[in-house]
Amino acid sequence: MKAVLEKIEDNRADLSIEIEAEKVDNAIDLAYRKLVKEAHIPGFRKGKAPRRILERHLGKEPIFQEALDIILPDAYTKAIEDTKIEPIDRPEVQVEQFEEGSPLKLKINVEVKPEVKLGDYKGIHVEKPVVEVAEEERDEYLEKLRERHARIVVVTEGAVEEGDTAVIDFKGYIDGQTFAGGIADNFPLEIGSKTLIEGFEDQLIGAEVGESKDVNVTFPEDYREEDLAGKDAVFKVDIKEIKRKELLPLDDEFAKDISDFDTLEELKEDIENMLKERKEKEAREKIRSEVIGKVVENAKVDVPDSLVDRRLDAHLRRLSDKLKEQNFSLEEYCNANNTTEEQIRKEYREQAEESVKTDLVLEEIAAEESIEITEDEILEEVQNLAERLDETQDNLQKTLQSKDNLEALSYGILMDKTVKFLIDNSSQKE
Repeated sequence: MKAVLEKIEDNRADLSIEIEAEKVDNAIDLAYRKLVKEAHIPGFRKGKAPRRILERHLGKEPIFQEALDIILPDAYTKAIEDTKIEPIDRPEVQVEQFEEGSPLKLKINVEVKPEVKLGDYKGIHVEKPVVEVAEEERDEYLEKLRERHARIVVVTEGAVEEGDTAVIDFKGYIDGQTFAGGIADNFPLEIGSKTLIEGFEDQLIGAEVGESKDVNVTFPEDYREEDLAGKDAVFKVDIKEIKRKELLPLDDEFAKDISDFDTLEELKEDIENMLKERKEKEAREKIRSEVIGKVVENAKVDVPDSLVDRRLDAHLRRLSDKLKEQNFSLEEYCNANNTTEEQIRKEYREQAEESVKTDLVLEEIAAEESIEITEDEILEEVQNLAERLDETQDNLQKTLQSKDNLEALSYGILMDKTVKFLIDNSSQKE
């Protein structure tokens, strides 16, 4: 077989392929043997009709098409290897000569990976965030813990305060008439949560259990129910119960109750370490993002629409799978959010383009720096992934047996390794 790369223009390659007559004849014979087993020809048992009879029954075209299907995959794969092109889409195949006893001549046009012109990617200057945990941050986290573990008590004396939960009955009126959605019984309303219309909760502060109040509000102009938008309403509200959070004192007993520590000081130290680890992770992500952003910005590449469309397809598949877990379809999601699949693609397109460009640039750097991955690195990633997913390594490896899954895992390792190379070779200053 002979394959010649004729030209590459606008990210499209033209290939000329010629396959020996002997291979062509063999493929035609294989095609005949396959089709004769499937054909029902009067007067012949299945698979026993001579070739001339099969051709008379089916015509030559199906046999030649089957032969082409047999030849093309291997021929195309070898042509790619010989010419060292990197296709990114399905090829367009044109048959120029196809007959028995003669070479098969093909013309193939296919979109290829675009050329990436790298700019500066070593010594990228980035600011390294200073990682410190202030005492106020630790104390703020402690207060959130107190809130989370607070006891809820029923207030028998006193009035509604900010932060309380008031259990209320209410009935709303517009121009003296009730309206849909304006009536509720035993409704738990946290004061300050802004659950209801602006101003509603504020007017309940100071009210006592058993008290009835008129709450006057105005629906926002952009309210979701158009027939209520901008209208004044009066709600007749009965205060049935007041519930209040009772915070536990910050002491050693508190630490014992909510953690594995015996003292408050040990709990504080653990919180500081946790907050520090969180900030260090955020700092690493910030450095990673800045380094990648600057490297990609310095490079030049024409991002192919086909790769962007593929990234958009993947985004919609992920969204659809996530919705299925919640018993929703993509169509229901679009209807609920007043959007369409096409609008989602349009909104996400710029992000998809940037994502594709980033991958292309990182791939080029990996090739330029001869960055490769080893079997040990793949095995280590499988072990880490098994731990994160709480899955056995054997079960996870079975899941990864498919070519696509294994390639995706290997690609992710290569990209992470390339980014690490860029970060290690960057210039960081606090």
